[in-house]
Amino acid sequence: MNILRELHEAETELVGKTVVLTNGKAGTIDRVFLDDEHGLRISVAGHEGRWRISTVKHIEG
Repeated sequence: MNILRELHEAETELVGKTVVLTNGKAGTIDRVFLDDEHGLRISVAGHEGRWRISTVKHIEG
């Protein structure tokens, strides 16, 4: 399944990286999710909620 392979690759690439979101929240990506409506979403350690990958303003690590 291509979708699951792509999700796994995204998890491998993103989990543990530090991000700044467009709303100013910052932290380390701790999980990656697949959302039927919006595609990839991430959760950031220390913040409640899940954000679309498109809301990432800066990523490093």
